[in-house]
Amino acid sequence: MTVMPAKVMVKMLSGLIQIRMFEEKAMQLYKAGKIRGYLHPCIGQEAVPVGACQAVEAKDYVISTHRGHGHCIARGADIRKMMAELFGKSTGYCGGRGGSMHIIDMELRILGENGIVGGGIPISVGAGFGCRMEGKGSVVICFFGDGAANNGVFHEALNMSAIFKLPVIYVCENNMYAISMCSDDSTACRDIGKRSCAYDIPGYIVDGSDPVEVYETVGKAVRHAREGRGPSLIEAKTYRFYGHHPNDPAEYRGKEEVEYYKNKKDPLTNFKKRLLEEKIITTKEIESIEGRAMEKIKDAVAFAEKSPEPRLDRFLKEVEEN
Repeated sequence: MTVMPAKVMVKMLSGLIQIRMFEEKAMQLYKAGKIRGYLHPCIGQEAVPVGACQAVEAKDYVISTHRGHGHCIARGADIRKMMAELFGKSTGYCGGRGGSMHIIDMELRILGENGIVGGGIPISVGAGFGCRMEGKGSVVICFFGDGAANNGVFHEALNMSAIFKLPVIYVCENNMYAISMCSDDSTACRDIGKRSCAYDIPGYIVDGSDPVEVYETVGKAVRHAREGRGPSLIEAKTYRFYGHHPNDPAEYRGKEEVEYYKNKKDPLTNFKKRLLEEKIITTKEIESIEGRAMEKIKDAVAFAEKSPEPRLDRFLKEVEEN
């Protein structure tokens, strides 16, 4: 077993719990018609954002995806403002204009979720140049999915980052499906992490259901980047428990496959078990963390419901001002 401070382990468990509860509540509210537009839950993938965001510092940048609630929560985003944004309310992160796929928090250096597949990857190059020019040792962690790894911009960005030795950590959350397309059918190279050799940068393939393994691997990549040695590519093998969005029955997946990942590779269930077995935490303490997370989410929902709608007379003015 990896030796890690108990405090960090408990913090990661708390993150897993909060993301899972937030996503479950968001799905419930979406089906009730209170959240409109698109919603892409990351249930089953929580270990990747929790482990990765624990490995970076406040001075570092995070670039997210359309399935980005977990990244934002793991980074410390205000779930009141997140929920309000999902509701399309004026108190949300984007004033209710962006919705689920466009949460951004510049104070936390979250450069935004992105509704375009692979849309955040080229942004990482500019952010990486900015970090190097700033000279404060900041790095960029850029999340993307397996589908985005087959976009031309993936190759262009990694090549450019490698040439200029930019401090970017590329994290591919390979949940095996780009909407309904299985990665086995769309990717000639089964392991996306092996593509690192094409750019002569470090490449890693990790168990995306284990937050500690993700944390340690991202930590190596962060140290490599801070030393001025350039980018790294990390492929986290993970799985989304539900469809691409709440209305997707995911009939393209076999029942046995889904049950295997839910029963054997659930990051939350397995991490709870690990911490209990290592006597890092007690059942009562877990229940207390869950209780606090639930109250926090209830408060966020109440805040969102009570918040005002965006003002129609401000739509164009806000565009002009920004």
